[in-house]
Amino acid sequence: MTTISRTIYLDAPSVGAAEKRYLNEAIDTGYVSSAGQFVPEFEKKFASYVGAETAVSTQSGTAALHMALHECGIGKGDEIIVPALTFIASVNPVIYVGAKPVFADVDDRTWNIDPDEIDRRITKRTKAILPVHLYGNPCGMDRIMKIARKHSLYVIEDATESLGATYRGKHTGTFGDFGCFSFNGNKTITTGGGGMVVGRDPKKLDHVRFLVNQAKDTANSAYHPEIGFNYRMTNIEAALGLAQFEKLNAFLEKKSSINSIYREELAAVEGIRFQEESSMSRSSYWFTCIVFENGIDVPLLQRRLKECGIPTRRTFIPVTEFPPYKGYKNGAYRHSYRISSKGMCLPSSTLNSRGDIAHACSIIKSVLRTKEVMCS
Repeated sequence: MTTISRTIYLDAPSVGAAEKRYLNEAIDTGYVSSAGQFVPEFEKKFASYVGAETAVSTQSGTAALHMALHECGIGKGDEIIVPALTFIASVNPVIYVGAKPVFADVDDRTWNIDPDEIDRRITKRTKAILPVHLYGNPCGMDRIMKIARKHSLYVIEDATESLGATYRGKHTGTFGDFGCFSFNGNKTITTGGGGMVVGRDPKKLDHVRFLVNQAKDTANSAYHPEIGFNYRMTNIEAALGLAQFEKLNAFLEKKSSINSIYREELAAVEGIRFQEESSMSRSSYWFTCIVFENGIDVPLLQRRLKECGIPTRRTFIPVTEFPPYKGYKNGAYRHSYRISSKGMCLPSSTLNSRGDIAHACSIIKSVLRTKEVMCS
């Protein structure tokens, strides 16, 4: 067993004095639940940052996606085109509203939903496209929006992993009818758990704001004219988010630097290929991810790296592999399955120093040189 002399973080959040100050202020006011000044302040700053007219906070990224689908009127009998390779939370809300997920394969280079696959899977029942900016890497939104306009489809962007990423200089989440973000503990900025919805129609967003607070009538809080949801963000979560938001640009620069070090240090390693950006994209590099193309036993490699103090995680399993979704499988999804079987996410926490990432690269190269992780 290799002696571990330093701590390398996979995706841990970076929190400190600023977060404590904001949290203490929220506690001191007594507003720790849904009332208080920090929720509207956080929403306003977020909207300004991404270039949206307004933003509505939610309890999670999953809740944000659920509300976007609900507000589009999507329900039973409707079909939503989603990538096969994504986190399960991208797809579960489709089931929540009673619709059918139609899975499409991803592009081999970007790992994002393939527009050609979208085109092939549109039917008379298709109501929306749900592109996911996987690991912070922007989808090719030009073609996706062109397809959507041609067929009069909604576009709901899953930008839960891509805060700070841009396509043609415009923030992800601001191309479609709705964009949904996440502030889970491992995201670029965190509120502990939380999400945000932005969109093109202010009236729809106002309605979302009304619904996430149990559809509570503003004039009479005891009256509820619609079925609402308990999806609102708390003041204490927003306080944490505001402190984190002050550090967002620094976090994004750190993530980019981490990605650059990996690319430089691992460039000469045969058989490693990085997730690629398009020429018009700027990833947020939430995670730096690679695939192995030379017969590496990836699970064994992961175990060996863990023994050496280098935490990693596997790329997402195609959603069509999970019991609730196997019945929706309608294709080979060749790229999704290959990336999943050969992919790995590398330590990408902003807690890591440049030296930490260089050390991780050194260990990766050392383990690979032993040849013990080659498939027989």
